[in-house]
Amino acid sequence: MKKILQLLFEHKTLDRATAKEALVNIGKGLYNEHEVTAFMTVYLMRSITILELQGFRDALLELCVPVDLNGHQSIDIVGTGGDGKNTFNISTLSCFIVAGTGQKVAKHGNYGASSISGASNVMEQLGYKFKNDQGRLKKEVEESNICFLHAPLFHPALKTVGPIRKNLGMRTFFNMLGPMVNPAFPKFQLVGVYNLEMARIYNYLLQQTEKAFTIIHSLDGYDEISLTNDTKVITNEGEKIMTPEQLGKRAVAPSDIYGGNSVEEAARIFVKILKGEGSWAQNAVVLANAAMALQCTGNHKTYDEAYAAAVESLESGRANEVLKKLIALQ
Repeated sequence: MKKILQLLFEHKTLDRATAKEALVNIGKGLYNEHEVTAFMTVYLMRSITILELQGFRDALLELCVPVDLNGHQSIDIVGTGGDGKNTFNISTLSCFIVAGTGQKVAKHGNYGASSISGASNVMEQLGYKFKNDQGRLKKEVEESNICFLHAPLFHPALKTVGPIRKNLGMRTFFNMLGPMVNPAFPKFQLVGVYNLEMARIYNYLLQQTEKAFTIIHSLDGYDEISLTNDTKVITNEGEKIMTPEQLGKRAVAPSDIYGGNSVEEAARIFVKILKGEGSWAQNAVVLANAAMALQCTGNHKTYDEAYAAAVESLESGRANEVLKKLIALQ
């Protein structure tokens, strides 16, 4: 590690193989926490290169515990996190709305590193038991249309760096990696990113996969469709800017999508929205993200059609049924 750190401190970048080796060794616990902290800090001070990101992804996928969902064509809806906006759990809620339409979902998530309540925090609070048992995960997908994959159970490297990330309390390159290393290898992916540079990098990397993907970035810095500003939308086909009116019928204020001050409060907001008791603004934001995910699967001709399917899932109570079924399976 000393050699690698020396290289990085001289403002040099790593090639793909060296980046992979460094992260494999972190995953195996070969370095002490000070070395790992120094390594992670470098990437807080400069942008990560595509080769470094590819190397890190290679390492996580080589070490990961893969999940076979029996050929189900699943989708993951995930933000890179780290946008510092402390919104409620928009992408996780969108997953339940999407599952309520009958689409299989393999949600990959973790505890919040820079936010109060990450996907794992809220799922745990709701009574979900983290597991990497393939049979049980498959059963959840088949009976409730959704399973949750708590990243550290599938990625040893994430387990090793978890406490360091928590102590740093800042966005690290692991935020960027999360959406690229879902151990169920979903066929479709909706990824929210916190800046345009990240959107460009993801576009480059996802173009090289077999996936149908959509990358979203709210131009005021949210890593999801926030409806507080226009949203950049990038797909396999190209890119465009969409307005809050096009995506969610009207704009909302940042205060409308605030996520609370504790995990308990985040879970209360989550349940309230899923029961159909959310505010107009909360519903609109979740429905817009769910609609964009549904459109990504290619099963809906237009965005408006996908939005109508999301509305139906929430208003009919099917999205809430998905959560009840999933928790009953624990």
